[in-house]
Amino acid sequence: MLRAVVTNFASPPVLTLEEARRPVPGKGEILVRVTATALGFVDGLIAQGKYQMKPQLPYVPGGEIAGVVEEVGEGVSGLKEGSKVAVWQFGGGLAEYALANADESIALPEGIDEKVAASALVDYLTAHYALFVRGALQAGDTVLVLGAAGGVGQAAVQLAVSGGARVLAAVSSQSKAARARELGAVDVLVLGSDGPPLRDQLRAIAADGAIDVIVDPVGGVDSEPSFRSLAKSGRHLVIGFASGSIPKLPTNLALLKSASLVGVDVRHFVDGHKAEAFAAAQALFQRFADGVLQPVAYIEHSLDEAQEAFTTLAARNKVGKVLVKP
Repeated sequence: MLRAVVTNFASPPVLTLEEARRPVPGKGEILVRVTATALGFVDGLIAQGKYQMKPQLPYVPGGEIAGVVEEVGEGVSGLKEGSKVAVWQFGGGLAEYALANADESIALPEGIDEKVAASALVDYLTAHYALFVRGALQAGDTVLVLGAAGGVGQAAVQLAVSGGARVLAAVSSQSKAARARELGAVDVLVLGSDGPPLRDQLRAIAADGAIDVIVDPVGGVDSEPSFRSLAKSGRHLVIGFASGSIPKLPTNLALLKSASLVGVDVRHFVDGHKAEAFAAAQALFQRFADGVLQPVAYIEHSLDEAQEAFTTLAARNKVGKVLVKP
């Protein structure tokens, strides 16, 4: 089988295509014929050796996988050859076949495009966990989504709108603004070095202190002015630092606003509340299959374009996920 591997950590990542033996599933495992693998910000860090967990080399990147069960190992129940599944694991997806633990695999409903499933798996589950579990979103809340054209950002806009919230979206370009509006954002703030500061734009479209929930997968310079715009008892959901900068926040702001800075670790949701997390993922997949949620925006590459896929992943002007299809 063909696979893309990282043999040395480098910045930017360097991937090599190679032929390898097709793996055989062991006890409790399935062999997945990969039909689509989505890449996210963390994949770029892992491939450079900059993530908190460093993989053993050689390493096959890509952990957001959708595919078809090709073989089942001993003791596997509930899945069979031909079952369509989605899997989130630590790598293995940039290959024609990947091993996965059967009990970590989510059966896909009829009618969902596997490319959409791979692209939505982590981002939409993250947005769900952020908004409805950690953020306690209520209908009528005003939500500010930073990085609203990214994977998690788009998911947050669409899920917040479907939950009855008024959504404000912050993006870095007019092309990204168009996507946020398509997903239901009522106001879009375009941020940049030549435009008004975020705080001024928020004052212009909402009364000061009108933001109930902030979805923040970006970090950087916009985190503090966002927090300052929270309403009393507001929640600032910290999901990641795609800007590359971890902000510092004066803690007296939390006291003055009776506001909360809330960490959102979707891996903890999956590991610590697996049944709830898998049920949420299956419900999200069903909503895509039923046409309730708009298809995920993605940029597609073939497996032999794995190197180009990582170049796309690092681009600041992309809209949506990067997807690799063998």
